[in-house]
Amino acid sequence: MSGFFGVASKKDCVFDLFFGTDYHSHLGTRRGGMAVYGKDGFNRAIHNIENAPFRTKFERDFETMHGTLGIGCISDSEPQPLLVRSHLGNFAIATVGRINNTDELVKQAFDGGTTHFLEMSGGSINATELTAALINRGSTIAEGIRYAQSVIDGSMSILLLTPDGIYAARDAKGRTPVVIGRKADARCIAFESFSYLNLGYERVRELGPGEIAFVTADGDETVSPPLGETRICTFLWVYYGYPASSYEGLSVEQMRYNCGDMLARRDNTPADSVAGLPDSGTAHAIGYANRSHIPLARPFVKYTPTWPRSFMPQNQSRRDLIAHMKLIPIDDMIRGKRLILIDDSLVRGTQMRGTADFLYRNGAKEVHIRLSCPPLLFGCPYLNFSRSTSEMELIARRKIAELEGPKADLSPYLDPDSAQYAAMVDAIRGELGFTSLKYHRLDDMLESTGLPHCKCCTYCWNGKK
Repeated sequence: MSGFFGVASKKDCVFDLFFGTDYHSHLGTRRGGMAVYGKDGFNRAIHNIENAPFRTKFERDFETMHGTLGIGCISDSEPQPLLVRSHLGNFAIATVGRINNTDELVKQAFDGGTTHFLEMSGGSINATELTAALINRGSTIAEGIRYAQSVIDGSMSILLLTPDGIYAARDAKGRTPVVIGRKADARCIAFESFSYLNLGYERVRELGPGEIAFVTADGDETVSPPLGETRICTFLWVYYGYPASSYEGLSVEQMRYNCGDMLARRDNTPADSVAGLPDSGTAHAIGYANRSHIPLARPFVKYTPTWPRSFMPQNQSRRDLIAHMKLIPIDDMIRGKRLILIDDSLVRGTQMRGTADFLYRNGAKEVHIRLSCPPLLFGCPYLNFSRSTSEMELIARRKIAELEGPKADLSPYLDPDSAQYAAMVDAIRGELGFTSLKYHRLDDMLESTGLPHCKCCTYCWNGKK
């Protein structure tokens, strides 16, 4: 996953750019970057943030970079922003998204006269560089962005910095948010809407799907209108989004609370306490506890001063180790207790199995797992949410394959009232050692958003685009 932040100001923008970009650090763990434009032209810095936070790595750049226009990016994949020289002029570009038809687009670029692309480690091509090459096929930047949106299979939101201002484009289906904020002498563009609040900005508006806006310190102008209906990623509310952010008018915290409330309405499991797996499970657990009247407790606390996010390392065993080492048990909240533990989702199951074992070893009598979304059955083709290389790494898909073979019809497993669904859930419960296991129903999860269901992308749960 990635996130970006841009600033157009009448004075030096680097303070706002630095902290606004840093507020997106929860969305990526590998690269951070900033690019500014000022009296000396373009200036850029990119650093590896795998072993140190964004602020630490960019403190020196914060002191030396100056400009009135800037964009920043936190990325879980390619280094960015990139500086580009083209027939459209010089610009810097940062993106959030995923390209599934890279080989096809690269071949078309070569056929059209593009001479080369820089190859990253592992042989892949930087998706932001490819997006810039597509934009450069237009006669104007806005035309080029619209062309890129039309040919990319996947999803691509874009910030493009020019000497005159910043182009901001939301992906064609609105899978990810792009929000514009303002204060007296500046405008900002953000992925996460909370990122500008402490910098003195107030919300102006969220771009529509496929909309392209040109932003300066004086305001914003739509240079290409929205394309159609929004299909925003529902998983942003469930897991990736920061609690203080809002998408389509609904805060992450409220949606998670609603999920927990609706989980409790369909559950009557007796327990001594309810806990959320920190951090994203916390609001879900509050909603559940308030509805069920089962006390909310913290059977463990999270030690974060020195341990990075558990999905950071490439190695799965090291991710599991980090997830385990961060959780510190509180004995009298666990020993002899029947616990309901709520988490946002279950992907491979390795970390949750470790958490259950951890609770049992510390004396838990029962461990009931409740999940705030349905079983994940399909890999996301729009955003780089997971490092899974195959859908068969998803524990729900593995269990279906064990029950019926790798070519099983998945449709019965989408119905939470079917016998096949019950068998899949019980197989997962048995492998991971839970006392009981229940997932959120898709209809209830969508109801938790309060939005028309057609506005929410649910591909990873039901395969519907």
